[in-house]
Amino acid sequence: MADQEASKITHSNHLLLDQPLLRLPYELLRKNFRGAHFHFEKESSSVKNLLRDTATGSLDGKVSPDDVVKNLDAMLAKMRGMKRKLSAYAEEEAHLFKQVDARVAHLRELSDMQTVEDVKYEAWSRQRLDRLLVDYLLRHGYNDSAQSLASERQMEDLVDIDTFVAMSKIRKSLESGSVQEALAWCNDNKKELRRMNSNLEFMLRCQQYVEMMRAGAELKMVEATTHAKRYIVPFSSTYPTEVRQVAGLLAYKPDTTVEPYASWYSHERWTKLADIFVEAHNQLLGLPSFPLLHIALSSGLSALKTPACHSSQATSSSQPSHSTSLTTSVCPICSTELNELARNVPYAHHATSHVEHDLLLMPNGRVYGKQRLEEYAVKAGLPDGQFKDLVTGETFPSDKLKKVFIT
Repeated sequence: MADQEASKITHSNHLLLDQPLLRLPYELLRKNFRGAHFHFEKESSSVKNLLRDTATGSLDGKVSPDDVVKNLDAMLAKMRGMKRKLSAYAEEEAHLFKQVDARVAHLRELSDMQTVEDVKYEAWSRQRLDRLLVDYLLRHGYNDSAQSLASERQMEDLVDIDTFVAMSKIRKSLESGSVQEALAWCNDNKKELRRMNSNLEFMLRCQQYVEMMRAGAELKMVEATTHAKRYIVPFSSTYPTEVRQVAGLLAYKPDTTVEPYASWYSHERWTKLADIFVEAHNQLLGLPSFPLLHIALSSGLSALKTPACHSSQATSSSQPSHSTSLTTSVCPICSTELNELARNVPYAHHATSHVEHDLLLMPNGRVYGKQRLEEYAVKAGLPDGQFKDLVTGETFPSDKLKKVFIT
């Protein structure tokens, strides 16, 4: 019964890790709809106004027939342009719906499985691992490798390559000293960023000001002052400290060592801006800050971690611990590869114990259930009172075994 409970799939826990799988297409669909709606309203209003003015002028005799024809041609051109752009929005919507269908089908496969022993679960888990690897590669800028893996596994609709590639381009542009791409992104998402109280656009405008000040030319100084009045001073009540510091740059040259002005002139600010952009981008689209692979790995390490995994490592090397030799051979957390990685993850909360009943400790430090040892002894043809280690094959008399109690 305990084994059955342990192998049972808790679907809600699995879906916690896969929330971004459905959330991102939903957010992109909302953004696509807002873009199409804005474009339709803008172009249709322009056409309506032009049509009204043309009709009124024609009735009043203020618009010549030639002007009427020109206005009609202009309206037709606007409508054709609107149709092309709306067609692009429609294609994007169809692509996103295709992704949603593929992802729902992928998650539906999991709902049909009840235990991890299901033959289909291994293949499903392998595909999810591939998705997590693609997510990890995209977040670290390995776009070509991510694309190759997604293509090889035929799961392009289950990963978000286009979104992360676009983000990667903007991040690289910031790291190389350009704010234009990031400002264009801010303009496309102005309302959402304002609702999030993001300081991204403000920091980008400040960086523009800093670069003008860095130039040092008198014309650039005047341009910087005009820029500050337009884009920075309006934020005085929201970011008073930063606005005062930016204003103080007028009195300091780029080679100053006085803080905080030296930090404003530092080239490391470009890396900080890139980090601010990535944070705002992920928050806007409902993406976790860390790669999903890290979250899955932390969960797995936490589920296996026990206090003994690290307490045994504190034993002095001059006094070898029997516990250390026992655990490192069978416990993944105590292994050299995972021990340090698991040091800071929390211990799992286990409400139910799944260990065997009537545990017996062998002289070599291994622990087994009494019933399993007795069955194995019978199969091995051992004499009465003898038990055999299931792993090492060592044989011990029953009086050398000790009962184990778990408190």
